[in-house]
Amino acid sequence: MQRKASCSCGQLSILVKGEPNVVVACNCLECQKRTGSVFGVSSYFDDDQVLEKTGASSTFERYSEAGRRLKSHFCSSCGSTVYWKAEVLENQTGIAVGCFADPEFPEPKLVAWNASRHGWVGFPGHCMSSVTQDFEAP
Repeated sequence: MQRKASCSCGQLSILVKGEPNVVVACNCLECQKRTGSVFGVSSYFDDDQVLEKTGASSTFERYSEAGRRLKSHFCSSCGSTVYWKAEVLENQTGIAVGCFADPEFPEPKLVAWNASRHGWVGFPGHCMSSVTQDFEAP
């Protein structure tokens, strides 16, 4: 199975094969700012699952609350963040689940940074939680 994620205008995309290693709902303040929502939902694929990246991306590099580097790739035309590399998940590529535009995409199995979760946001009880720290590579 192949999956394609793209930005709002379609200029920047990434094509992957197979299933993600993990899907995470992150409540950290940086994901809230990145998405403009109250949490971000991220999928992580092994780098060898990435088949193609197309389009020109701009990058933004930051450090997580735990001090780990994260480099985001976003579309310079529409501003959508499509994918990133996170130091915490070496040899994996993170991709914003919403960029797949696929309502059948696998649901999150992990919820991270619950210390900054909005009180009115809830997740299914079967999701594993990480209260204040980065999640570890699966």
